[in-house]
Amino acid sequence: MREIELFFRNKLEVEHVPLTCPEFRDPDVSKIAMEKARYAFQQLNRPLIVDDTAFYIEALNGFPGPCAAYVLDTIGIEGILTLMKGGENRRASFETAVAFADESGIKVFTGRVNGTIVHPRGHGGFGYDPIFEWDHRTFAEIPLEEKNRISHRGLALRALAEWLVQEGRLRIHKD
Repeated sequence: MREIELFFRNKLEVEHVPLTCPEFRDPDVSKIAMEKARYAFQQLNRPLIVDDTAFYIEALNGFPGPCAAYVLDTIGIEGILTLMKGGENRRASFETAVAFADESGIKVFTGRVNGTIVHPRGHGGFGYDPIFEWDHRTFAEIPLEEKNRISHRGLALRALAEWLVQEGRLRIHKD
């Protein structure tokens, strides 16, 4: 939520609305985000943004994928590193799908960032950030404002913002 608020700061009012949502399952995070947006719009009946993120580790055949949060809660970063122990292939990627819903329907935007799995470094970020390295730094070592520009979520949010501008729903002034 903090990343979304920071991304749209001074451009769009963002309000976090706590809502218990069914846990949709699909290998495609875009479909999960779309179902979450559909459900949330039915409950709130107002324009909204939801997101879902997957974490794909190539050596683990894409695991944990869209179950990233559950895996983090159950086996954690140390469990992931144990599963990868001795493996040479360290390639991984994050993918976020951001869904915008309003009375006209649902539109989904995605962002993907490729990197590698490393031993934990850094004190910022959350989740898998300490073990995901991009451009010689882990996401936990990158300040949040910079991470918003280059991350999977930032890319998806930028695509959403560009669409909102094209649709005349948002004006973005260059800082």
